[in-house]
This record gives sequence, C-alpha cells and structure tokens, in this order.
Amino acid sequence: MRIKVLVVENSTLVRQVLCDIIRADTAFLLVGAAPDAHVAKQMVQEFRPDVIALDIEMPKVSGVRFLEVMMKAMPTPVVMISALSKQKANDILRALELGAVDYMAKPKIGITSGDKNYSYVFTQKLKAAARSTPSSPTHARECQHAELRKTSTAKVIGIGASTGGAEAIKDVIMHFPCNAPATVMSLHMPPGFTTSYAHRLNQLCKIAVKEAKGGEQLLPGNAYLAPGNRHLMVEKKGANYWLKLDDGPKVTGHKPSVDVMFSSLAKHAKKNAVSVLLTGMGKDGAKGMAEMKQAGAVTFCQDKNSSLIYGMPRVAIELGAASHVVSLSNMSGAILDTIEAMSS
Repeated sequence: MRIKVLVVENSTLVRQVLCDIIRADTAFLLVGAAPDAHVAKQMVQEFRPDVIALDIEMPKVSGVRFLEVMMKAMPTPVVMISALSKQKANDILRALELGAVDYMAKPKIGITSGDKNYSYVFTQKLKAAARSTPSSPTHARECQHAELRKTSTAKVIGIGASTGGAEAIKDVIMHFPCNAPATVMSLHMPPGFTTSYAHRLNQLCKIAVKEAKGGEQLLPGNAYLAPGNRHLMVEKKGANYWLKLDDGPKVTGHKPSVDVMFSSLAKHAKKNAVSVLLTGMGKDGAKGMAEMKQAGAVTFCQDKNSSLIYGMPRVAIELGAASHVVSLSNMSGAILDTIEAMSS
C-alpha cells in the first residue's frame, strides 16, 4: 500500500516543490495539496491521509491551531514545515506538544528543487511519521517522586533521543525530584531550538534545566542540554564531572550525537552512570550505550509500544546494549529506583 500524503502549504512555490518531491517517490500517493486550513480540513475528511506535511505559518488559521483541532477530532501523523529559526522554535515546540511527529525546514526555492539531500530527508521523515501511532495530547502525569534519600556529585544520568524525543524527555525529567543526579541530554535539534527547549523544560521541571555552555561542573538538581550545533561530552577532573562542548564533525549523522555523549560517560563515569535511550529515527546512541553497559553502567531503552519512532532504542536492544526495556510512563521511576539502589 502506498502512503497517502496531504500537503498543506500557503506558498504556491513551496507547495509545488514539496508535491514534486512526493510524486517522485513511488512509496507515496499524493492525495491533495491545500493552500490553507479551510481547504485542508475538507481534504483530511475526504482523503484520510496517512501523513500530512503542514505549514506552520498560514493566514487566518495557523498550522499550530489547525493541528490542535485536527488532533482532537482525527489524530493523524504530521510533519511540520517551517523556517528553522530561533523565532519559530516556540511554535514548533508547541506543535510537538500537540502531537506533531517531526518538523522540516522549508525548501529554498530555486535550490532545493534539485537538492537530493533535502528530498531524502523530507521523504524519510514522512515515511517515519506515517509508521507512527498518533494520538491527541494528554495531560502530564503528576510528579509523585519524593526527594532521593542520598544525593552526591558521583552519579550522572545521560539521556538521548531524536524524533518524538522532545516530549519523551520532558515526560521523564518532569518527574525527577529537585535533588536528582546531574543529567546530561543530547537531542537532535537545530541551533536556537535547544535554547527555547531548555527554557521550556526549566519552567516545567523541579530540577534546573539549561542549555550547556561548556566548562560547567555537573551538580545534582541540574540538567544540561547539548546545544544544537555542538557535541556534549562529560569529563572527570578529580572527583567531579565537568562538561565539554566539541565542534567536531557529525557522528552517526548528527551533531549533537548521543553516541559521543554516551562514549564520554562510558570513559569517565563508568558504573556511576545511568544511560537512557528514548524514541528516535536511526541508530545514534546504540554504540555508545553498548560502551556504557560494558563499562558497568545501567542502561535503559524505551519500549516499542510507547516509542513514537522505534528506531534508536530498537538498534540498541538488538546490540544487547540495554540492561532494561521500559515503557515511557515507567521510565522515570525505573531510573530513580536504580539511582537509589546504586547509592545504598
């Protein structure tokens, strides 16, 4: 069965480019192209698409508002289309909260029509989204975890994720108590987005969440997010852990790379670390998690049923890198129970 795709895009030229890319891939069936939310609503009801490419900046009814209404009435996998600028980061983060699977930069007219890399990434995102199970947004569970009995700078938690990871990470760390071990996080996000994302998490969590700058000492009650254009690494100096940012090439196709972060934890934190690999496309993090497990760390992978995209966790599990496979709803509790056991 071909994947039925609906394109909703205000710009005629951009809409044409996206449609041409979709028509060129035999896995897809382009069922329609809508210029606004009004036409899109009719097409969703008529064609029941498997996935929608949705413009975030439409007149009258924005893409975010259209998404919010549609996900309540007819949950459908969606890839948001937007300029990937710092100014648009909050809109895209809101779209992910409402149930969008992923996001993609708008194509550059006159350049992207022949850009094979753009076409490949766009079609891969659509295919991954079409395989996901969309749902209307749910209210966050109450944070019920009390403070840990013991806390120290000796323990560190590493979390990696990609597609679907913004909401998954939020779900996990919102349940961390204020004295949770220092947590480092790498998520596949562009520059600017990580700043906005860290700020949003900081408003929601008991722990302090910030975008890493490099050179910070890791302290309990704090979480550090890799910036969108740097690898995040952990080093040990004396008895303490410190952050280092690296501007090297992409690893496993990404920068920041979860593999780079996990490898540094395997080298410097060893059995004092806990690693967590959440939903995402591809295989980033699997190799680094295997290194961590070999070094004595306890490792967790999100299970298939709760993963929006069961790619990264699946590869790690197949490598034998996972000590435990846990649903997203139980992940924070499993991590904290492990930390308590490590400290006793």
